[in-house]
Amino acid sequence: MSELAGAVRAALAERGEPVSKLGYFCAPFRPADGPLKDSVIKTYRGGRDPELLELLSRRHDAYVDCLTKAGVRLPKTQFLILHQTGYLQPVIVQDALPEDSLLRPQIETAEIDEALRLLDKAATSIAFFWLAVSNRPERIGYHPSIRNFAVDEDGPIFFDTFPPLIGYSRYEMGQLLLRFSESGLIRGFGRLLPEQIRAIQDEWYSPSGTIIGLVGSAIRLRPDDRDAILDWARNFAASRLTGDMRHEVEAHLARPPRLPALWTGMRSLLGLEGKPNV
Repeated sequence: MSELAGAVRAALAERGEPVSKLGYFCAPFRPADGPLKDSVIKTYRGGRDPELLELLSRRHDAYVDCLTKAGVRLPKTQFLILHQTGYLQPVIVQDALPEDSLLRPQIETAEIDEALRLLDKAATSIAFFWLAVSNRPERIGYHPSIRNFAVDEDGPIFFDTFPPLIGYSRYEMGQLLLRFSESGLIRGFGRLLPEQIRAIQDEWYSPSGTIIGLVGSAIRLRPDDRDAILDWARNFAASRLTGDMRHEVEAHLARPPRLPALWTGMRSLLGLEGKPNV
């Protein structure tokens, strides 16, 4: 790990333009050269709270293990804590994915039949994840938005492992959302209205909410194909989902889903772009 930490420090010293400006927690970047030139580096807000960060590290390892055991494909993902002067810096190093595999641009540019096929692959993997973790005792979440997926010839790849959505209560996750936000404005807003920040996570812990979020994002990206996307979504719910998840998705699809106003408002406030968060 010391060799990796040294490579990360060198890359941080030569940091270039971020590969995404959407992230709530960080602006990932890919080094132009060096041993990590085929990796994406994600740095998170540092601090002087070693117990919180050590727990975060353990939870991240547990979450990666949970995702993998649930059949979710991940690029190689490593979490480390850099000891900087006066503070500790959480960092994730992840194998970079080919740009042409990222789901968002594929959804935007594909013919509608191909776009629906890609959505079907992503939705199937989401449903399978929730089935796989349904008997686990921990509080487990998943944030499988279009921007957090790639799709290649072998199927979907998920690459958003922060924050690790395992083992934290709703209150604790709300605290993490505040602790690791890069925006002082959001941290100040959250101290005044903490429930508004806590609510950001609710979709991540809702099986039906993650499917509805996928559909809503697809409609936002392709508004002219709204009817075709809704037809696909309704057929998917009726034929591929069961139990409460099916009933909740069908109820939501009675009217076109939209991204939560709170989250779109936050993105607008922070000036975040809707690009893949790799």
